[in-house]
Amino acid sequence: MSRGSSVCRMENNTFNMDVLQLEGLKVSPKSSIPAFILLLIYIFIMVSNIGLVVLIFMEQSLHQPMYLLFCNMSINDAFGATVIVPHLLSDIFVPGTERYIHYIDCVVQAFCAHFHGGTSHTVLMIMAFDRYVAICNPLRYTIIMTNRMVVALSVSAWAVVFFLILILVSLSVRLSRCRQVVLNPFCDNASLFKLSCENIIVNHIYGLSTAMVMMFVSMCSVTLTYLRIAMVCLSSKNKVLNSKALQTCATHLAVYIIMFVSGAIIIILHRFPHLSDHRKLASIMFHVVPPSMNAVIYGLQIKAVRQKLMIIFNRKK
Repeated sequence: MSRGSSVCRMENNTFNMDVLQLEGLKVSPKSSIPAFILLLIYIFIMVSNIGLVVLIFMEQSLHQPMYLLFCNMSINDAFGATVIVPHLLSDIFVPGTERYIHYIDCVVQAFCAHFHGGTSHTVLMIMAFDRYVAICNPLRYTIIMTNRMVVALSVSAWAVVFFLILILVSLSVRLSRCRQVVLNPFCDNASLFKLSCENIIVNHIYGLSTAMVMMFVSMCSVTLTYLRIAMVCLSSKNKVLNSKALQTCATHLAVYIIMFVSGAIIIILHRFPHLSDHRKLASIMFHVVPPSMNAVIYGLQIKAVRQKLMIIFNRKK
């Protein structure tokens, strides 16, 4: 009997270590207002971003490199919101002590969350390159930005981040686990390696260096690109072209600044444990605010897209 009961306890312990408890947000299970607001934002993100992708692919006149590259952003935004928001909505109506997630699901969610964040940087980098070629080398634009180049830029934007995040999460998965509570509303890489009692200095170094390098490279490339564009616009006497160029660049920079600031706040707050509640809110905002703003700021500010939407609405009327 004692041997059977000990085996049973071992099996239960093994099972429990594969089921983690999410701390989640500190809201009442009866709180419907936060869930309703989050649901509305999620619906808006999905409708606006997927709607723009469908519109661009359906309208032949929008089959241009700038719009096709923009599809990468919309797809990534819809993906990032879907990874986080539905699970948060379900957890709001569950007591804190009953919010569970399987370890494998936690790993997948962590990978997808970081993959979305990294791809946000690389997609904006290739979009900045497209604007640079269009404004600084307009005569060679069609030669450089071919369909093959658009595909190559899009694949590279996703592939580079995929391998970087795969290494990041693999370093955390290799660790043994001695804890079961995820101190976050959703799983991320920090949540994974904090479950271990082993030495996690390698995880800290690789994670921080990868985030810093990604943000530094994207910031430098976008800054240098738009400085060059500004110099070309200032030296040009064509006011119409300058106005269009500045409008496009201002839109792109607004999207980049929102994304960059949202990501930087999370990294900074990770260094202050007593601000854990603020960090949790910031981590959710990163997957909600930029995706909800990008489609409006970048999509609806593009004249061609706006005109197509007006035509569609007029047809319905």
